[in-house]
Amino acid sequence: MGEKARELAGADVERVLEELNKAYADEWLAFYQYWVTAKVLEGRYSGFVAGELKRLATEELEHADELAERIVQLGGRPLGSPNQWTEQSTCGYKEPPRDAKDLDKVIRDTIDGERCAISVYKKLMDMTRGTDDVTFQLIQHILEEELEHEDTFENLL
Repeated sequence: MGEKARELAGADVERVLEELNKAYADEWLAFYQYWVTAKVLEGRYSGFVAGELKRLATEELEHADELAERIVQLGGRPLGSPNQWTEQSTCGYKEPPRDAKDLDKVIRDTIDGERCAISVYKKLMDMTRGTDDVTFQLIQHILEEELEHEDTFENLL
């Protein structure tokens, strides 16, 4: 735990840690949702959509890593089990569609997930603006990527 990191983060570090852990849970669930969905897709254009999902999955895993590092810097502990991820997640998890050829549902579920993440990161930016510059900049970086993800999948519709 970094004493100075907590001091610089401002008075409500515990609330920030709680929200960071929720975002951390969201990122792990998004990673798995995109990764497993990419594995099971079938049909025309499925290879292209699967490739985009794999790329997003990699970025979501990077986000989880970045969030975990910040949580530890602030003296917290990242959620330690998938059960905690589903319990604490804001955005939740959507299973791949039963019909592995239903690319429209996959794309719409992905857009919904990205929009949820955008809302989560907007809230975190509002919480940390002017008080915790390090967390703010991290969240701003992640938010920019989530906005790109939404745009990518909106264009696939």
